[in-house]
Amino acid sequence: MDFLLNHCTDAHWNMAHDEFLLEQVPGMVFCLWQNAPAVIVGQNQSVYAEVNLPYLKEHGIALARRVTGGGAVYHDLGNLNYSIAGPMDLMENALDLVPEALRQLGAPVQRSGRNDLLVDGRKCSGYAKRLSKSRMMIHGTLMWDVELENLTQALATPGSKLEAAGIASVRSRVANLRTYLPQFPTLEAFRDALQEALAQGGKAITLTPGQLAAIDRLADEKFRTWEWIYGHSPESAHQKSMKFPCGTVTVHYTLKHGVLDSLSFSGDFLGNRPAEQLAQQLIGQPLSAVASVAPGDYFDGMSPEDFLSLFS
Repeated sequence: MDFLLNHCTDAHWNMAHDEFLLEQVPGMVFCLWQNAPAVIVGQNQSVYAEVNLPYLKEHGIALARRVTGGGAVYHDLGNLNYSIAGPMDLMENALDLVPEALRQLGAPVQRSGRNDLLVDGRKCSGYAKRLSKSRMMIHGTLMWDVELENLTQALATPGSKLEAAGIASVRSRVANLRTYLPQFPTLEAFRDALQEALAQGGKAITLTPGQLAAIDRLADEKFRTWEWIYGHSPESAHQKSMKFPCGTVTVHYTLKHGVLDSLSFSGDFLGNRPAEQLAQQLIGQPLSAVASVAPGDYFDGMSPEDFLSLFS
């Protein structure tokens, strides 16, 4: 599999790079990359509910929003991220590529739950996915030597379980991969070995100056903006949260004369397509229209009955 080299550590630029990889780079490709300290929230999450904003400001930790669902994650230079994108017909087994490569390197990694990789029963990675036309992208984190205090504090909002748990509890539930791969003295050595295992003879792809400029514009015009980072944090008159196999979903909506005047979804749920697309389809429709929705593309595994229960 061919790959892109990306040495940028700016979270907003890297979010733009991921979207460009999904929508503009042909064929099946992957990229390994890192961020300087940052919290990355899922596309459907409220930053006010999920992130300790005062802590981020105090410690100079960036805040970004990605184009996939799932929960908020903390990145730093002790974390290695991966992105894999390609046509749907080539992506059938894409979720197995990274765990198989890690096992080749000697880490006893197993997929677990809806979007986790575990080693010795502890989480070392989470991933999310997105469809765009006929292409699919999965991307995720790989904890190598992450600073757990910053991770804990950055995601510990007042009254949250993480705030109460503390670092010792977090340490018992997560694993840094460097413990299991002592043959790699540095993250750079691990990255190079993982890149070779995933490439299997593939070549490095170089983006043109025009493509890099397009990513710069996308970062500035979308991923660095207040509207993208904060404006996706909905507040509304009607709200209900429920937990499903895809994750927690909160619906926010207002009605005028029985018609959906505004509608949005937030939470740590996973889905192939942005829930925002479904919301836009339903706005302006009578509330009864939610009964005819097939929600599986937007909320993994959700039945029409489950979706209807959000509004009942």
